[in-house]
Amino acid sequence: MEEQRWRARWLMRGTLGAGVVPMLIAAAANALLRILSAGHRFTVSTVPWAPVAIVPGAKIGPDGLPMTYLRGRLDIAVELLAAGKIDEVLISGDAQGRSGDEIASMRSYLIDHGVDPARIRDDGEGLSTRATCERAHDLFGIDRAIIVTQHQHLPRAVALGRGAGIDADGVDAYRECTRNTLLRNTVREWLAAPKAVAALIVSSRNRKG
Repeated sequence: MEEQRWRARWLMRGTLGAGVVPMLIAAAANALLRILSAGHRFTVSTVPWAPVAIVPGAKIGPDGLPMTYLRGRLDIAVELLAAGKIDEVLISGDAQGRSGDEIASMRSYLIDHGVDPARIRDDGEGLSTRATCERAHDLFGIDRAIIVTQHQHLPRAVALGRGAGIDADGVDAYRECTRNTLLRNTVREWLAAPKAVAALIVSSRNRKG
């Protein structure tokens, strides 16, 4: 009996230890992304001018319209244009996403809100934040930009943008949503941080090589 209790205690300790290590890694990665993006997170009124705003895609509704997170990003892009902080918008997402064509949805929304179609550029293969940033730099020739996304995502997006060779600043987008949606997206961002840091390390080594 005593031996069984001893084994149970060690099993519990091992299980807890296995869970603690990933959490510590995630915490360290999130802290590093905040450090790397420090001084580059702004509001519409305070962000320095840039030639383009990059708007990463997100889920759209069954009606083809942007849902709350994506709508919040697009609304900020419209405000940046109206404030003269940017000249154009690069919408980057999945044109064949699970929820539908993110690019068509974003373009229609911007046009419906008074944006000249000539000031909108499309990237239908921005399938991740990293891909969005790397394609913006490598394929669209962007070396200075404002990235528009929600506060949970902003440190990772700005850090990946700068790691891709873009002089990137970020603006926090609106995030009207349910508490469950906010929690889900916050956890998702928390867990995505280690992968982003690993990508930045690889990118830095490749540039040096």
